[in-house]
Amino acid sequence: MRDISWITYVMLILASYRLTHLIVFDKITEFIRRPFMKQVQVKNENGTLETKEVPKSMFGYLLKCYWCAGVWSAGILGAGYLLFPDAAFIFILIFSIAGGQSIIETFVGVNIKKVDYYSEHKKRQ
Repeated sequence: MRDISWITYVMLILASYRLTHLIVFDKITEFIRRPFMKQVQVKNENGTLETKEVPKSMFGYLLKCYWCAGVWSAGILGAGYLLFPDAAFIFILIFSIAGGQSIIETFVGVNIKKVDYYSEHKKRQ
């Protein structure tokens, strides 16, 4: 087994996070998910009908489930790095930078919303 440095391991984690998010949530990959999804009408807790997107098949579930897609993303990136380290490293580098950036952006966005909330709350008092 190949030794993996801690920085490479962290990069693999960040790359797997970003690739998983890309598959499951991002608009740009919606065309991949769409054939495996269907629209259904469900009643919410208020009793009103709303449209919800649900998987048509097990493969659709794998594309929509964050935990499932995460396992596959980790497997693909990890195996890619072990089998083709030079080629895979380019993708891992790009996805890990994007993954780290998205984590920072989420943290900043949440904290900006908190500041706005507390500012509004203080104005009302």
